[in-house]
Amino acid sequence: MSEIYQPAEDSYLLSENLKKFLPKLLKKNSNAKFLEIGCGSGIQLQTALESGIKKQNIFSVDINKKAVQHCKKLDFNCIQSNLFEKVSGKYSVIVFNPPYLPEDKNEPKDSQLATTGGKKGSEIINKFLKQAKNYLEKGGKIFLITSSLTKGIKWGPWKKTLLTKRKLFFEEVYCWELNCE
Repeated sequence: MSEIYQPAEDSYLLSENLKKFLPKLLKKNSNAKFLEIGCGSGIQLQTALESGIKKQNIFSVDINKKAVQHCKKLDFNCIQSNLFEKVSGKYSVIVFNPPYLPEDKNEPKDSQLATTGGKKGSEIINKFLKQAKNYLEKGGKIFLITSSLTKGIKWGPWKKTLLTKRKLFFEEVYCWELNCE
C-alpha cells in the first residue's frame, strides 16, 4: 500500500476535528452527506462512519487508482476523479487533505502526487476552492488542511475559521473550517 498516502500528522489532525464536528452535525441533520476529495487510505471515511454518518451517505474520490481500489475494498463508495471532475450532487460536509507542499525538485516523483500542491503549494487548493461551492449544501462546511509552507491560497468568498494547528519539524499544519454564505 506504499503508493497510497498513509495517515500522517495532517490526517490525524483532520480526523480529530471531524470527530468533534460530525456528531453535532448529525443532531441537526441525521441524513448528512459526506464527501472526501482525495481519500487516500480511507481514514476520514472511517472517521465519518464511526461518527455516525450513514455508509450510503459517505462518498469519496481520489486521482490515485490504487487509493480508489483500496477504499472500495473497505466497502466505501469511491471513484477515480481529479477533484470534482466526476462528482455530482451536494454535500453537507466536504473534506480535503490536499497535496499542499511547494514543489521540491529533490522529492521523488512517486511521492509528489500525494504531497506537492504545485510551485507554491496552493495550486490544487485554489482549484478545489473555486469548484467546491458548486457541491456544498446551503449551510454546509468544508474541512481543509493547509501548511505554513503553502503560499498563495486564494480564499475568495470563503469564510474561514482556524480550528487547530500543529507544529511539526519544519512547518505548522492547519485545519480550517470553511463556509460560503
